Amino acid sequence: MELLIVRHAIACERDTERWPDDAERPLSARGELRARQAARGVRRLVRRPVSVLSSPLLRARQTAAILTEFASWPRASLSPLLAPEASPAAVLALLARSRESCVALVGHQPGLGRLLVSCLPGGRGAAAFEIRKMGIAVVGFDGSPRAGHGTLRWLVPPRLLRAGR
Repeated sequence: MELLIVRHAIACERDTERWPDDAERPLSARGELRARQAARGVRRLVRRPVSVLSSPLLRARQTAAILTEFASWPRASLSPLLAPEASPAAVLALLARSRESCVALVGHQPGLGRLLVSCLPGGRGAAAFEIRKMGIAVVGFDGSPRAGHGTLRWLVPPRLLRAGR
């Protein structure tokens, strides 16, 4: 399986008056623009996933929708396992049940960074990778995803994706 790990695009600043529930905090106008630009680069540079799973938080759902529209990715299914403090073990267990050749995840730091570390050999106990907003990591597995059995194929910052459009 090939696993595409995508951090959501730039969101509005936290503001408890505007968004008392941080789960409803949206992408900023700048974040939407840059996400569309990056998604065009994703379309040219990244294999199209068979399925996409997204955090239920608004900013991740919006990022996944942009990838659907501008990179021709499938529409995302929501997974609470991709919330900000997601357990890498729970996400890998979910993925291990999949028979798909390429799956994309759209979520948040630090959960995605911890997931990336847990996929790689020797990653247990290591600090999380920093995935920039709208950045993508691609991890390959021979067979089902398992902790410590992935190979980091690449980690691309959003500015390179925007340049690839």
